[in-house]
Amino acid sequence: MTGFRTFAKIAMAALILSSLSACVAGSEASHHAAEGGSLSELLLGIWHGLIAPITLIGEIIQKVAPHTLPWPVRFYETSNSDILYDVGFFFGLGGGPSILLGGLLRRRGR
Repeated sequence: MTGFRTFAKIAMAALILSSLSACVAGSEASHHAAEGGSLSELLLGIWHGLIAPITLIGEIIQKVAPHTLPWPVRFYETSNSDILYDVGFFFGLGGGPSILLGGLLRRRGR
C-alpha cells in the first residue's frame, strides 16, 4: 500500500507540473487565452501571479542553461497590456504565497 501511495503522489506531482506549464506566460496557449476578452485576461493574470514563483525558477534555469526547457518561459505576459491582467497578476502574487504558507502553517499546527 505504501508503494501505491508513493506512486500516486509522484503521478499527481507530474500532473500538476504539466498543468502549470501548459499556460505559462509567453506560451502559445497563453497568447490564445489572452485574446478571449476581459474575464480571460483577469483570470490569466491571476493564474500567472499564482505560478510566478515556479515561473521565476524556470526563467532562471533558462538564463543559466539555455535550451534546457522545451518551452519559452517568461515571468510576465508581455502581450497583455490591459489593466485587468495587471490587477489579476497582482492578486495572484499575493494569493500564491498566502496559500502556500497557510498550508505549511496548518500542517505544523496539527
